Amino acid sequence: MDDSLDYDIVIVGAGMVGSALACALGSQMESSQMPGNPSPRIALIEANSPADWQGEYDIRVSAITPASVNIFHNIGAWSSMESGETGRVSPFRQMHVWDAAGSGKIHFDSADIGEPLLGYIIENRVILKALETRLNELGCVNRLCPVRLEGIEMSTDSARVILDDGQQIRCQLLVGADGASSPVRQMSGINTSGWLYQQHGVVAVIETSASHQETAWQRFLPTGPLAFLPLPDPNLCSIVWSTTPQQAEALVTMPEAEFLQQLQQAIGDHLGEMIATGPRAHFPLRLQHAHEYVKPRMCLVGDAAHNVHPLAGQGVNLGLADVAALTEVLADAWPASDLGAMQRLRRYERWRKGENVSMMLTFDGFKRLFGSQFGPLKLLRNVGLNLTEALPPLKDLIMRHSLGVYSDSARLSRRKTP
Repeated sequence: MDDSLDYDIVIVGAGMVGSALACALGSQMESSQMPGNPSPRIALIEANSPADWQGEYDIRVSAITPASVNIFHNIGAWSSMESGETGRVSPFRQMHVWDAAGSGKIHFDSADIGEPLLGYIIENRVILKALETRLNELGCVNRLCPVRLEGIEMSTDSARVILDDGQQIRCQLLVGADGASSPVRQMSGINTSGWLYQQHGVVAVIETSASHQETAWQRFLPTGPLAFLPLPDPNLCSIVWSTTPQQAEALVTMPEAEFLQQLQQAIGDHLGEMIATGPRAHFPLRLQHAHEYVKPRMCLVGDAAHNVHPLAGQGVNLGLADVAALTEVLADAWPASDLGAMQRLRRYERWRKGENVSMMLTFDGFKRLFGSQFGPLKLLRNVGLNLTEALPPLKDLIMRHSLGVYSDSARLSRRKTP
């Protein structure tokens, strides 16, 4: 700890990953201290004002794995998501996946592997509100909002963060958690590789006549996957419909009755009749990966480091795994070691980069396989789905991997022991 610095750690970006990191660092580094040791000084910088909580469902949701739930438990945020003022989480215990261009289908059921569920569908707004509540309980985290990053300057012993309100603050470590277009990444001169998918994701909340049965439903269409994700109301689902930019624009702007008719044709009758839709929006889909996660006194987490296709719903879970790994690396160093030293930051990069690349390539491969209309590939993917369905050990292995809980995972990702 250097008393000449304003903060030990500055995090830019107070989205789900940035806020979770601030909560994790604050709770873990504070609780691990011996009597007499200082608490860390953490600043969380956000350009946008906090959104007011409103009762209707958020059109943006996340599929949260059990490993990510463990992280939320361990940083003290899960209780607010589950049962607090804004508590609204929906477990999903089964998943049906099928191909519109063939007979291939597969059914995952958590009971087959002795687990109570496969994960939760949670509105992004609910997650953010719970993290904000937890942040307010941590005396070592100072939230600066709304304020924008205007520049950064690096020296051998500190990072200087320049803000648009005239403040200049110095810290041991600067963390970019500021999204796919990360100003921290750009100002640090880190390049990215990747591509736009020529697809947009259409999101909305849909009322159906039949219950979703706490089940996620995903159909692979020629233009991209359509997912129905269960919400707490048994007749409400959040959809993510990946399709061409032109069709996405049309789906968002067409009259409600026409949209519901097209949605009915796309998903079939598995959820009964499409009754109503809330507001609709769409956003571009991309694959993007930073060439480096770290530089002296700087590191990247979440979408600032990697972007994936949403077909498997793993984007935020990869970011939360970054949070768990970085927290462990920094907590193990506090307060005796320099948090911005490259030797320490490289440990985080090595830990996360390999897994992130592996997951990105897997999702990209699935996207290309299921998006292809080439006859032999259509036959291959349908045979593959049916073969996996017929091989319970393989299907169980896929489900266990999707839970995100591994023996070598970061401490925060593991279930808290009594």
